[in-house]
Amino acid sequence: MNSRNGYSYCFDPSACRRCEGFCCRGRSGNIWVTAQEIARIADLLESNQIDIIRRYLKPVGNRLSIQEHFTGKEFTCVFFAAQEKKCNIYAARPEQCRRFPFWEHYRSRVDELFRECPGVRLHP
Repeated sequence: MNSRNGYSYCFDPSACRRCEGFCCRGRSGNIWVTAQEIARIADLLESNQIDIIRRYLKPVGNRLSIQEHFTGKEFTCVFFAAQEKKCNIYAARPEQCRRFPFWEHYRSRVDELFRECPGVRLHP
């Protein structure tokens, strides 16, 4: 179980194996990426950073965020493989994804998080 100070819950990463990818799809949002993260994604995909930016990222203000696709009922991260229910860049996923479910947004919205993530548990 993973836990973080200041959060009323903990997280069981083994739950990801049986999850439907709820953290990668649903409402629209931004997953911010840094230059170092773009470089790691490019290396993993055996591409160059310019192509990664053009193909997979979108500018939002003065930052870059991973693109989403609208499936007709929800938004899905461009790197989420729906059939396999997995992240295609898991080994190089951005820090924001690595920190999930320990996002400030969920600190006061634990009920919402419980509906989204099957790996979240209350502290014993």
